[in-house]
Amino acid sequence: MATPFSDDQIRIVDFPRTSLAVLTHRGDPALIGETIRRFVAWRIAAGLTRQLSATFNILHADPETTAPEHYRVDVCAATDRPVAPNDQGITAGHIPGGRCAVLRVTGTCTALRPAWNFLYADWLPRSGEVLRDFPMFQQLVRFFPDVQEQDAVTDLFLPLE
Repeated sequence: MATPFSDDQIRIVDFPRTSLAVLTHRGDPALIGETIRRFVAWRIAAGLTRQLSATFNILHADPETTAPEHYRVDVCAATDRPVAPNDQGITAGHIPGGRCAVLRVTGTCTALRPAWNFLYADWLPRSGEVLRDFPMFQQLVRFFPDVQEQDAVTDLFLPLE
């Protein structure tokens, strides 16, 4: 099956170390909506609106190959402020700086699975690059409700040595 992605769409960047406010979702991926709602409510109350603070997801597990009870994803917002103790379970974290392959995807979340598959299973073996010891992550550049879902823009990051 042909992929809509090509090697020339991949950029190699030096991603800067980025401090984060993190809410970890553990468990059934179908229930992530509640985790996102909790995070958004905290984020608004903390003044870290998506217009002021980049939005990331750190992907610790593949929902298609991981048992629901072992699934984990971190929902994150970039911040240079300390994360105060809170009842929502938001903690401080970071994305380490370093080289990353980046693939930009426009469209609904259904476009992300084929893009991740292309980046990891197709591009990586051909590239000669080696993965770094940090999970794949994505930055939500433009997303609903700021744009329609089909106009969402997501940058996929594959950490490299």
